Amino acid sequence: MSTRATLRGRIERLISSFEAGERVEAAARDQLIEDLAAWQATRISEYGRLQRHGAWPPALPTDVFRFRRIAAHPEVEDRRVFRSSGTTSSERSVHAYRDLGLYDFAARVAARHMLFPDVERMRLVILAPREDEAPDSSLEYMLARFAQWFGTECTWVWRHGALDLELLTEQLRSAEASEEPVAVLGTSFAFVHAEDGLGRQQFELQPGSRLMQTGGYKGRSREVDPEALLTAISTRYGVAAPWIINEFGATELSSQMYDTTLREAIDGSVGPRRLWVPPWMRATPVDPDTLQPVKGEAIGILRIDDTANLDSVCCIQTSDLAKRLDDGIVVLGRAPGATPRGCSLAADQALGAR
Repeated sequence: MSTRATLRGRIERLISSFEAGERVEAAARDQLIEDLAAWQATRISEYGRLQRHGAWPPALPTDVFRFRRIAAHPEVEDRRVFRSSGTTSSERSVHAYRDLGLYDFAARVAARHMLFPDVERMRLVILAPREDEAPDSSLEYMLARFAQWFGTECTWVWRHGALDLELLTEQLRSAEASEEPVAVLGTSFAFVHAEDGLGRQQFELQPGSRLMQTGGYKGRSREVDPEALLTAISTRYGVAAPWIINEFGATELSSQMYDTTLREAIDGSVGPRRLWVPPWMRATPVDPDTLQPVKGEAIGILRIDDTANLDSVCCIQTSDLAKRLDDGIVVLGRAPGATPRGCSLAADQALGAR
C-alpha cells in the first residue's frame, strides 16, 4: 500500500530523472498517476465518489475546487492556499498545499528547460503584482521564485493595482542602453494594457531577450486575439515571435506547460507552436460527453494528470478546448456555453448531488 512518503519520493525521482537528462518512461509516469489517484481516492471524499470508467483513473472537474476544499490533509496542516483570479466565475477555485516542495521543484525544472535553457540568470521585468500584494495567487508565488532562481535583478512594474508604464519604459530603455538581454514576464492582459498605454513607443531589446505571457485572453473588460497580440508585442519590444512564449498553468495544478518555440529556436529546430508537456504530467484531449480520449488531432476538452499534485488530486478535468499537435498540445480556449456534459455529471457525482 502506498504512503505519502513513498509517493512523494517517486514523484521527486521522476522529476530528478528528467532534470539529469535521463529518459522518463511514459509507463513509469502512468503507473505513478494510477497509484497517486488510488491513494487520493481514499483520503478525499469528493474524489473517492467518482466512478471509474475505462482503463484510467477518473478526473476531478476544476469546478469542484470552487465549492469544496480538495485536500488529503486537514486544514490545520495547510502551508499555503492559492485561489484563482475569478475572471470567469464569482466563485474562486481554492488549492490548499501541505507543503510547496514539489510545486517549487516542478516549476524550477520546467522553467529552466523551456524559459531559461540558455542562461543561468538574467535581468527580469515583471508585469504583475509582488507576492506580498497577492499572497493567494499561484502566479505571483511562481514569479517571485523565478526572481530568486533566475534573476540577476528583478523589477516589478505593477504598482497600486495598475501597470506603471513610466517604470516599465524606464526599465526597458535601461536594458537597451546596457545592451543587456532582459526577460519580460506577465499576464497576457498586462501586455494588452501595456499596448493600450505605450502609444507609439517601440523598443529594441537585445538578442537573447524573451517575453513570457500567461493566462487566458479573455479578461474582465474584453477579449483579444492571441495572434494579433503576438504580432503587436513582437513589434513593440523588438523580440522575434519564437522568443515570445505562453505559459499554461492553473490554480488547480502544481506544474506548468510552455510553448516550444523558444527552446526550439535555441536548439536550432523548427516546429509548430504548441505546449510542451513535462514528462511528469500527462495532457489528453477527451470527449466532452464520455471523458474518454479523442482520436488523433480531434478537438476535445483538456484533461491534465499532474503528479506534482500530491496532496490534492492529480487527475484534473478542465473545460478548455485542446488538440494534440506533434508531441505537444494546443489549447484553444474555454469551451463556449454551458459546462461540458461530462464535466457537469462528474462534478455532480463528486459533490454528492443526486
